[in-house]
Amino acid sequence: MPEKTTISVIKCDVGSLAGHHTVPKPLLEIGEECLRKAEKEGIINSHYVFHAGDDLELLMIHERGESNREIHKLAWDTFQKAAKKARDLKLYGAGQDLLKTAFSGNVRGMGPGVAEMEIEERGSDPIVIFAADKTEPGAFNYPMFRIFADPTNTAGLIIDPDMAGGFKFEVLDSIKNKKITLKCPEEMYELIALIGSPSRYIVAHVRRARDNLICASTSTTKLSLIAGKYVGKDDPVAIVRAQHGLPALGETLVPFMHSYFVEGWMRGSHWGPLMPVGLKDSKCTAFDGPPRMVALGLQIAHGKIASDDHGNPLISDLFDDPAFDLARREAVEYAVTLRRMGEFEPARLGSNIMEYTTLPKLLERLKDKFKPA
Repeated sequence: MPEKTTISVIKCDVGSLAGHHTVPKPLLEIGEECLRKAEKEGIINSHYVFHAGDDLELLMIHERGESNREIHKLAWDTFQKAAKKARDLKLYGAGQDLLKTAFSGNVRGMGPGVAEMEIEERGSDPIVIFAADKTEPGAFNYPMFRIFADPTNTAGLIIDPDMAGGFKFEVLDSIKNKKITLKCPEEMYELIALIGSPSRYIVAHVRRARDNLICASTSTTKLSLIAGKYVGKDDPVAIVRAQHGLPALGETLVPFMHSYFVEGWMRGSHWGPLMPVGLKDSKCTAFDGPPRMVALGLQIAHGKIASDDHGNPLISDLFDDPAFDLARREAVEYAVTLRRMGEFEPARLGSNIMEYTTLPKLLERLKDKFKPA
């Protein structure tokens, strides 16, 4: 029987140094300590702790399947412990993504973002983990379309017989909490019609059409819909498989050679250019940004992250590469241009989206001043 392995990426903003900027070392050390202990106890097989901007990211490899109570409890307890340390240090936004007080068996709907994927291991299973800060789950719509449906991006859609049948996109309507599956290329136009509105419609999963092989999974948590108010941006994560009848690693990364616009940035209320960065530059500074994206490359081998002879996971920091310098330069130039607009659309989000930010508090103060025209 093929080996079944689960990849879980669970993230949470538990507190940041000097504003919504970065995760300080003491919090990363707590994440590492908790997951190392869980690995020794056999709860998980391997792990990697990192951060994207001010979000603590837990990558866990195990054999317990998706939405497993023990795995989610491990993440929840780790975030609680890190949030306590953040409060002790009086860090900014300590525990801001922890929207519930008691664990209910699954962190979905409790604030942390989750992307999970159970796979049957292939002869070689290259994986890319994406993590973003200062943006929302729909930020993955554009690259997912480019990777799995756009032949100008992914040559394999044209020349690889194993990809000739195309891919199926599971799209979530985040307002009505319904989902639809659309197949490309046959339903490409319908797909774009939906996911071209990323604030509402979110690519949740991608599967290969001919055999339903899972290819990609993203987090779809929208904090404002859980809390009923603005508590911070969602900062999504995603898992993408590559090679062997799927888009190659290089095809998976091509969409990020240029910057593109996403919702979020300062106070979750602005359009901003996405900047692909290496881990060393994963910090949000100018206007709390620009929005950042990191990408980690790894191999899954026998239920673990492939590691060296000393047990250290082999992780490639994919965006730490001059190939993405143009995108970074574009992001800075676009950011400067947008900030010239100040608080006028299109720099600021439209009024329908601003309803989920802090704007309603201002409107409440002004409501008695409005008079019939």
